[in-house]
Amino acid sequence: MKISIQKEDFDIAIETQQLREANPETGALVTFSGLVRDMDNEKQVESLTLEHYPGMTESSLETIITEAQERWSILDASVIHRIGELKAGEQIVFVAVVSLHRADAFSACEFIMDFLKTRAPFWKKCRDEHGESWVESKASDDDASARW
Repeated sequence: MKISIQKEDFDIAIETQQLREANPETGALVTFSGLVRDMDNEKQVESLTLEHYPGMTESSLETIITEAQERWSILDASVIHRIGELKAGEQIVFVAVVSLHRADAFSACEFIMDFLKTRAPFWKKCRDEHGESWVESKASDDDASARW
């Protein structure tokens, strides 16, 4: 299990290769990569600043991955979440899951991402042409995690 909260960008190819090398029995590798959108509620986004609660954030992510491991037969998982100021179009999050079969990997990856959005202590501040404002949680994220 890899969990990283970092300011630096990440390389998806390197991250997936590390998972494959560490788990040679892998039959499925599913990844999700999230980007900072350039539009939010019809406002032009200039940047998004992410803050987190050190220690608590990593613990929350570990709990989410452990729950995924208990629900599905997965070999390993990796979560990278960036913090600090990110410009529109930059990578913000990476989730990868490896398993013997694709169904487990797809479900676990989606579960991890859904709960990362609702349980992990991250706060986002959006800067647009009107200034800065904190990003409210979305009902659609709560609905996505409620289905599990």
